[in-house]
Amino acid sequence: MKALYSFLAVIVLILVAIIGGSITNLHFVFGIIIPYLAFVLFVGGFIYRVVKWGRSPVPFRIPTTCGQQKSLPWIKQAKIENPTSTLGVVVRMASEVLLFRSLFRNTKTELREGENGPELAYGSAKWLWLGSLVFHWSFLIIIIRHLRFFLAPIPVALQMVDSVDGMLQIGLPQIYITDLLFILAITFLFLRRVCIPKVKYISLPADYFPLFLIFSIAVSGILMRYFYKVDIISVKELALSIATLHPVLPAGIGAIFYVHLFLICCLFIYFPTSKLMHMGGIFMSPTRNMISNNRMVRHINPWNPTVEVHSYAEYEDEFREKMKKVGIPVEKE
Repeated sequence: MKALYSFLAVIVLILVAIIGGSITNLHFVFGIIIPYLAFVLFVGGFIYRVVKWGRSPVPFRIPTTCGQQKSLPWIKQAKIENPTSTLGVVVRMASEVLLFRSLFRNTKTELREGENGPELAYGSAKWLWLGSLVFHWSFLIIIIRHLRFFLAPIPVALQMVDSVDGMLQIGLPQIYITDLLFILAITFLFLRRVCIPKVKYISLPADYFPLFLIFSIAVSGILMRYFYKVDIISVKELALSIATLHPVLPAGIGAIFYVHLFLICCLFIYFPTSKLMHMGGIFMSPTRNMISNNRMVRHINPWNPTVEVHSYAEYEDEFREKMKKVGIPVEKE
């Protein structure tokens, strides 16, 4: 039911986009107003979330480490796994962001029947790491490829990315490798959530909705490129006009384009309030972006308020007479 609710929500968005793309009078709303609104909400929401996280006090260093800390000179330190320098943190963060270092170490735990009864066994679980890596890198390359619609002339580096991605050309238009890998990766991530009982149990509609939405964006883009043709020149004219803040709405682009664009705008609007914000949150995580020097540098909490102490001598001066009356010994008469 959780997946069904998310699926129906995406279907509603698709129907709204189809209606908007089919009615000419709504093209200005779906082609210009909604994209600008989505961009403002995306940038504003992203900045708000990052600033909010950045203002959260971190009174002491809490890096998550799994290697040997810097210790005696004859003990080899794990400079990347347990960094004590800024360079080590940068390398560790880069491996986390670009290669999903922590997810690569993911293991599965299960009970197996042994000679003496059930035994706890640990095994490698690299499929999630591989699927996530393919998904994110394909998504990034697809976004980079789409920059050609917003730039004139197209940079050489962008043309090289486009050529390498479309190197397996079979007829026209050329088939992009990332399009195929992206669909496969999304399908894998979805099947993992519905086929593995433990993952299915903890999954929420907020986990299924972005998968369905991103899958719909990918499918609409593939349909637009390979099956339902659109006027690419008009699309680029619209993209350039939006990017230069001089919006112009060309005629005859095609309804499928407005469906694709509207779903992208929905993703932009949804992004800052969703779990997708891990894209920015990973850089703000104190368990990742801090050096491990707890034993090397003494930390003094700057937020500790000044405590007014009341010494025993002051206490006795204040209550001396009362202490004498009840027989409590005092140091001074």
